[in-house]
Amino acid sequence: MKKVIRVCLLMVCAEMLANVCAADDPREVLKRIGFDQNLDAQVPLDLAFRDEFGKTVTLSDYFKHGKPVLLALVYHDCPMLCGAEQNGLVTCLRAMPYSAGNEFEVLTVSFDPAESTTLSVEKKSEYLKSYGRASAAEGWHFLTGDKASIDALTSAVGFRYVYDPVIRQFAHPSGLVLLTPQGRVSRYFYGIEYYPRDIDFGILEASQNKIGTLSEQVLLYCYRYDPMTGKYGFVIINILRLAGILTVVGLASFMAVMIRRERRLKMNDLGQAADTRR
Repeated sequence: MKKVIRVCLLMVCAEMLANVCAADDPREVLKRIGFDQNLDAQVPLDLAFRDEFGKTVTLSDYFKHGKPVLLALVYHDCPMLCGAEQNGLVTCLRAMPYSAGNEFEVLTVSFDPAESTTLSVEKKSEYLKSYGRASAAEGWHFLTGDKASIDALTSAVGFRYVYDPVIRQFAHPSGLVLLTPQGRVSRYFYGIEYYPRDIDFGILEASQNKIGTLSEQVLLYCYRYDPMTGKYGFVIINILRLAGILTVVGLASFMAVMIRRERRLKMNDLGQAADTRR
């Protein structure tokens, strides 16, 4: 029985050590996410989503009026970066002469298929109040959808992200995509702060179906609570590794104690047998 216990403990130790060594490194995760510049790519306009009222719509519904469309890919339960991105967008829009709903449309699309229209309604109300322009009620739309539609849209515009099931969050970049009235990618704006003059000029060009040039990529990543450096992620990973190592050390110490105790019992048994023979 004691041999069986030792074998089981050895197996547990080996598995724990393997799990510790296999823990995801945030640097490896960051290699899998990004925002590629797919200029002139056509967004599939037949993709189905749900608007903030729960109505089934297609992307083509927002390209019928000959206006450019500013696309923001976010998820509403994001603990940090997505809210900052949307707030940066509102700040930029308020400083622009053009208005959402008049010269262009805005689409905020959640890339989390688990999010509901309830969140869309809340976010739309919040950002429209902050924006403060009446035309935006009909010009800024908040969409949710299933994974197939989300994957097709994000792939078309080059938005690469990863879901981390351990912390139940997405690792993703931040930025906006400007689309022509025909749904072709015209320009990218990276980060969480945007210059009104740049957006104005981009909308003017996109309205004429012009495709912009490559933008300088200054990407911000939202991952493990620190979008800039991921340092908090490294701390978490190191804590998990340390905890795993301490667990392995604890099990090894327990095994050593058990082995010593077993040897001591054997020595006592041998001593008692010798005394009996005398």
